[in-house]
Amino acid sequence: MPFLSYPRALELKNELRETNAEVITMENENYAEGISRFSSSCEKEAGAIVRVTSTDEVSKVVSFATKRHIPFVVQGGGFNTSGSSSTFGGIVINLSKMSQITVDPGAKTVFVQGGAIWEDVDKVSATFGLAIVGCTMNHTSVGGTALGGGYGWLTGRYGLIIDNLLSARLVLADGRIVTVSMTENPDLFWAVRGAGQGFGVTTEFVFKAYPQTDPVFGGLLYFTADRLSQIVHFANEFEERSTGIEGFLFGFTGSLLMQETVVFVVTFYNGSRSAAEKFFEPILSLKPVVNEIEMMPYPKMNTILNRAAEFGGRKSLGGSNIVLPLNVKSVEEVYRDFDTIMKTFPRVSESFVVFELLPYIELIKVPNEATAFANRGKYYNAASIFRWHDPELDPKMRSLQQDMMNKIGRRAGVARSEEMNQGVGVYANYAGHEANATELFGDNLPRLQTLKMQYDPDNVFKKWHDMFLHTSVH
Repeated sequence: MPFLSYPRALELKNELRETNAEVITMENENYAEGISRFSSSCEKEAGAIVRVTSTDEVSKVVSFATKRHIPFVVQGGGFNTSGSSSTFGGIVINLSKMSQITVDPGAKTVFVQGGAIWEDVDKVSATFGLAIVGCTMNHTSVGGTALGGGYGWLTGRYGLIIDNLLSARLVLADGRIVTVSMTENPDLFWAVRGAGQGFGVTTEFVFKAYPQTDPVFGGLLYFTADRLSQIVHFANEFEERSTGIEGFLFGFTGSLLMQETVVFVVTFYNGSRSAAEKFFEPILSLKPVVNEIEMMPYPKMNTILNRAAEFGGRKSLGGSNIVLPLNVKSVEEVYRDFDTIMKTFPRVSESFVVFELLPYIELIKVPNEATAFANRGKYYNAASIFRWHDPELDPKMRSLQQDMMNKIGRRAGVARSEEMNQGVGVYANYAGHEANATELFGDNLPRLQTLKMQYDPDNVFKKWHDMFLHTSVH
């Protein structure tokens, strides 16, 4: 496939000369900023970065690239660690200037452009006393998280992000601009909800919004490792006690405060302090080393995990799943494995493993075949971000991470469950390229492939997860 040569770059600039799009090439001083990513291992020398300002400009770039067989990628926030928003020699369609947010308080809907970040969505919605299901890390882009499914603190009450998507606007592989919803192009709307990155550039979203005027109870706690078994015991009771307004995350990370790997907890309760303290009393009574819990506006809750979403360093994101109850000894073994990695390798202390208990009450009301998203079941996500700095450690760190997440899945996930009608157990937004299309989409894959042949027969949009690739990539 041809790269974008300098003469082609000039041709692209000429194509966009009467628009507001900015074409950045290697000689521009902001080029280095344009190719920077959440993980430095994903930074590639693009032929050009195009900062678009409208759907029409996106269409022009897509048409330009596809007609000349030039590879292109789409960058929202650049947080994917598999390199799907980077290209060597191709075109990066950067959506960061497309960040408009409009709230209709009467209809309780929020219009969001594809380059907006969740922080701005939260803040704008809150001025109208509303909130939408959004990402728990608000530095990330709306498009990148929403199209793959999307879990948030409000998932227990309102479902996934895609369950609250009313419509979207896409630029297809041939440059056509279409609107998708339950009534317009419903087949493509089905595909977008869970596999949207594989069908086009989504430039606009319309979401349902919900009243959220009261503060929420939440924050971060750090514990010493001897508290881990009690934290797991609380996690095992979470499912029975939860009503859908709570959230509970726990995991491990390196610490500058203590000699050993620290155990952390993040709590969420969408209600009064007294009710929240009663719910989390078994955790609060464990005497955390650090306690940052408070009543706060809902938008602030989505900042708690941002320290894990800072740019810089080499990173890999991995995912698995867990079914309750967890075996305490198995979790303690994962802790020891992680602690060994922290002590063995230099400058990896900002890595973490997390078990995400966000209630599935609403999520499983939607059948797996109702949307392309196939990860609905009575289980929870586990995730990890490994961070290091030495490029020579790339294969080792990815291998250690994959081994750890596979162990979690085998010992604690749906693989050991007898529950029928479970989802695939793999969250596409957490999965690297080692996960194949069958693992990600299960029984939904044949329908997705049929739609790909209709809307993207040349498989232009394959950087996220290739739906025509059946075998694992190692």
